[in-house]
Amino acid sequence: MRKSRTASLKVDTEEVNINLTPLIDVVFVVLIIFILIAPMLELDRVQLAAGAPKSGRDSTTVQENSPLAIHVHADNTIWYNGRNITAKELLECLKLAKKSHPQRIPQLFNDKKAYFETYQSVKNAVELAGFEQLDVILQPG
Repeated sequence: MRKSRTASLKVDTEEVNINLTPLIDVVFVVLIIFILIAPMLELDRVQLAAGAPKSGRDSTTVQENSPLAIHVHADNTIWYNGRNITAKELLECLKLAKKSHPQRIPQLFNDKKAYFETYQSVKNAVELAGFEQLDVILQPG
């Protein structure tokens, strides 16, 4: 009986040892790949896809002189009715515009080089002013 007990103890101790070397190797390889790729990622910009080619008969007329035209330029400045304003000032202007033009839909002319954060602040201002829709006008090219 003694031989069987010692034999079973040896088997139990051998099963406890697990080789973690392959797992550690894989983790290090993934970590190195992440360290190499992370600096190449640009998380603060969203690249807009190119628009469809301009065709004369299918294009919708866009009123750039609309009373609710908002322009965001490449330097992330917000322009409303020909004047440079902040996102907070835009909210107040849009609240007044909602009272005077309740059926109109605001139009956003957003430069593709502008940050997504600027677009989001304009979109939030439009929603807080009470508008349910926002037309985003993309320039082809």
